[in-house]
Amino acid sequence: MDFEFSPRTQELREHLLAFMEQHIYPNEAVFHEQVSEGDRWQSAPIIEELKEKARAEGLWNLWLPEDIAYEGHGEKLKILEYAPLCEIMGRSHIAPEVFNCSAPDTGNMETLLRFGTEEQKKEWALPLLEGKIRSAIAMTEPAVASSDPTNLQTTILPEGDEYVINGRKWWISGVGDPRCKLLLVMGKSNPDGERHKQHAIIIVPMDAPGVEVIRPLTIFGYDDAPHGHCEVGLTDVRVPASNMLLGEGRGFEIAQGRLGPGRIHHCMRTIGQAERALEAACRRARERVAFGKPIAEQGVVKQQIAESRMEIDQARLLTLHAAWRMDTVGSKEARKEIGMIKVVAPQMACRVIDRAMQIHGGGGISDDFHMAWSYSWARTLRLADGPDEVHTDQVARLELRQYN
Repeated sequence: MDFEFSPRTQELREHLLAFMEQHIYPNEAVFHEQVSEGDRWQSAPIIEELKEKARAEGLWNLWLPEDIAYEGHGEKLKILEYAPLCEIMGRSHIAPEVFNCSAPDTGNMETLLRFGTEEQKKEWALPLLEGKIRSAIAMTEPAVASSDPTNLQTTILPEGDEYVINGRKWWISGVGDPRCKLLLVMGKSNPDGERHKQHAIIIVPMDAPGVEVIRPLTIFGYDDAPHGHCEVGLTDVRVPASNMLLGEGRGFEIAQGRLGPGRIHHCMRTIGQAERALEAACRRARERVAFGKPIAEQGVVKQQIAESRMEIDQARLLTLHAAWRMDTVGSKEARKEIGMIKVVAPQMACRVIDRAMQIHGGGGISDDFHMAWSYSWARTLRLADGPDEVHTDQVARLELRQYN
């Protein structure tokens, strides 16, 4: 294992850090102002401006690995090379989209490029790679425990040369954005088949008759407009049979292939959020005076800062190890390491951000600072892409397997 930055990663890292300082951080407030003015569910103009700048500077689709690079897109980095770049982007909630490296689009692009036909790639993956449209993936359902995908009740049934889709989904991130043009919908295409061969994933255009965005959901009061996390109804939605990915009964296989990289990308971004929170806490502790001295000199604050630094570095090393394993043996063989970091990183970030809020006092839980939203995001990640309990159980099973 060698976690030293490659020359290309170091070059991109320096370029990215400079772009963040010059363009991203100064425009976070502009983004919020634009979203709060008029229709919250319209794209903020500043994002499109920044996307043009990022693409012009070559900071575009950095996530795209060599084995699925398409139509000249992507830096063709290994996951280990991308990790420090993803961490930097994670420091700001507006940054990933600016570089076309945001969820759920990266996971959906990877799904289309790995499992889609050439026609599907040209119609859907290419506009996503070019940043012209957005996308969403519809898996979670309100009526069942979706942490077990075999519970899903949405149906994708053949009828002539079409598939008819019926179901209700929620926590579908991204469908609030008017630029979201497609859903990847997971449901049962073969309800009576083997447990892990019942499902399919199919492309559903957002403008297909029967697709209804029922309501936006909030996370601790945040609606994350214009991206949004919404409840979606699918009523007798008809799409061509050619919209099916791989085929009936292949959905579970596709989902496992998609979620591995997506999970580690989330963890990388989470470490960036935690790092930014710790930096803010240290500055605040140096500046604020209580009981006659800077609070940085209070023993309890020193302990909070030390614990945060140790926990961030532990999580980063575990993430880099998981990335290295994915590069060397593939996502399937690295699933234990992916599961480990998917539990560790969000829990770490919750603790680090909570300490930063405490050091900031009342301001820490307000929107005057970035910690409140960051905490909501980190806490949500303990549920998104599989809850802690599912990943912990998998890690235990894989650990025990070697003693059979």
